[in-house]
Amino acid sequence: MTTRLIASPETCHWGYFDATLSPVAEVESGATVVIETVSGGPEHLPPAGEGFHVPPELLDIHAQSERQLPGHILTGPIAVKGALPGDVLEVRILDIALRQNWGWNIIRALAGTLPDDFQTGRHVTIPLFPEEGRARLSWGLDLPLAPFFGVMGVAPPPNWGRISTIQPRAHGGNIDNKELVAGTTLYLPVFAAGALFSCGDGHGAQGDGEVCVTAIETALQGTFQFILHKDLALDVPRAETPTHLISMGMHEDLDRCAEMALREMIVWIVAETRLSREDAYMLCSLAGDLRITQTVNGNKGVHMMMAKTLLDAGESA
Repeated sequence: MTTRLIASPETCHWGYFDATLSPVAEVESGATVVIETVSGGPEHLPPAGEGFHVPPELLDIHAQSERQLPGHILTGPIAVKGALPGDVLEVRILDIALRQNWGWNIIRALAGTLPDDFQTGRHVTIPLFPEEGRARLSWGLDLPLAPFFGVMGVAPPPNWGRISTIQPRAHGGNIDNKELVAGTTLYLPVFAAGALFSCGDGHGAQGDGEVCVTAIETALQGTFQFILHKDLALDVPRAETPTHLISMGMHEDLDRCAEMALREMIVWIVAETRLSREDAYMLCSLAGDLRITQTVNGNKGVHMMMAKTLLDAGESA
């Protein structure tokens, strides 16, 4: 059985994570859930009369929902029965589809990777052609679409209180990792009863870095399967594609991010193979790829990618 969660003022929270939020749905481990999301405030709407579809619930949320600035509109939270602090929630991203034929991008003064270089804000509406898999940029370039959710996370530890959706942290949140497309899996440490998963910040396309502070921001529908693990323990999120393991580091300092992602990958390799820490460290140096996830969310991000095929020999060593 599949649960469907539509976006509405009753199912969305705007700008924050909070462990005291009541779940809008509860599912068993193994359940599949279709989640609709929306994106942006009134200032991000497209010009009227130009053929752009605006989901009506987005206008309802603008009119009725409490807003914490700055921050994203998230759908959820969804409780997974039996989830407790110390568990791990496996989030299988089965499908991602666009819900509208436009996205938006902004440059905000004093923000982004070059905050002092661009002193004038700018807002651009970007036409999307989902059936053709492309976006048309204002100077005529057709950019391939690769949709993913910038924000996927569980509730933070209760003692953190209400926190912004902007900074990615141990609970996930605004990870902005463009590798997390349909067919990939995200693993999140659980900090509150029920896990309380929320998502949003739909992206049509994004480069590593998200340097001007936004991607192609748009409304998405995601199909997820939630699997609860009692036999795993994680301190920070990690992910997996069909071909790669992905470790993550999140910190204000990019050097620290790189160190965190590297340490996590070494731990993962040692757990999955018979390699020593020294061998795992060497393998990361020879074949692991450190990539900048994003540089604009206060806490920056670095992730390391390791091809799964390179670990096969280590399993039998």
